Amino acid sequence: MPDALPQEITVIEITKPGGPEALQLAKRPCPRPGPQEVLVKTHAAGVNRPDILQRKGVYPPPKGASDIPGLEIAGQIIAIGENVSQWQIGDKICALLTGGGYGDHAIAHAGACLPVPQGFSYEEAAALPETFFTVWTNLFEDAALQKGERVLVHGGTSGIGTTTIMLAKAFGAESFATAGTDEKCAFAKNLGASKAFNYNSADWSKEIEALGGVDIVLDMVGGDYLLKNIACLREGGRHISIAFQRGMIGEVNIVTIMRKRLRLTGSTLRARADSEKARIAGALRAQVWPKLGDALKPVIDRSFPLIQAAKAHKYMESGTLKGKIALTID
Repeated sequence: MPDALPQEITVIEITKPGGPEALQLAKRPCPRPGPQEVLVKTHAAGVNRPDILQRKGVYPPPKGASDIPGLEIAGQIIAIGENVSQWQIGDKICALLTGGGYGDHAIAHAGACLPVPQGFSYEEAAALPETFFTVWTNLFEDAALQKGERVLVHGGTSGIGTTTIMLAKAFGAESFATAGTDEKCAFAKNLGASKAFNYNSADWSKEIEALGGVDIVLDMVGGDYLLKNIACLREGGRHISIAFQRGMIGEVNIVTIMRKRLRLTGSTLRARADSEKARIAGALRAQVWPKLGDALKPVIDRSFPLIQAAKAHKYMESGTLKGKIALTID
């Protein structure tokens, strides 16, 4: 391990649960990588909805994880812990974290790192891990999306939504999306969605039923959407819950589930074991990384310097987001 590592790093702390103003610049001792870990000089970090929930005090980090927000980064490895053989100092990587991304250095588990794809900026690479790990595990592994099938994703212009649309297209599947404005619906269709429904003006569930339904619903909404989601699923359909923006409780029609032979499941990613994240990273590297390029890369809506993390959170909460937000770090 190099002796010239910094003694201090610059981070964004959550001073107390609350609004974006709770994000404040601070200094912390520079962490040293443990076994199976690497220290990364961070050049960009992704901003995600779980960061906002953590800031509000409703999504605490798992036991042992950093209290600094930030679940994905891109940068260059500057130190390596014991038992790390797959990476070298100087490698350019992006990584999924359990926390600590809002800073100029971060610790990452070696197994959760992936190479920065050729031709990608650090901002683009930092926008990959959180949504690509999530969509891959839920849509392609748990729901077993097949070529020719149809998936519905809510929030079609969010990070998860845009990733779902692009990955479905890349693997020969069809996607439907919902969004809150006609402009966002047009954006989703331009990205590759076959149909997009304005949930403020259309009865999207009935319209999808009339179009023959979908095989999978990737749901971030929960609450009263659950019954509508189930209604538009085809026979043998799969419903995957990954968030609950409209509430954790929803009604289901058990007879419909039985008659259509539906499967309802869900997952979280942050607290999964390091070994599981390493397995997912391996699957992404083998099956998705070769497809990355101009036709398959994260949509970066806007970038902010690290010091403006509060502005980045305000922008995400404004409801105008189309794609991902990145924090840039010198």
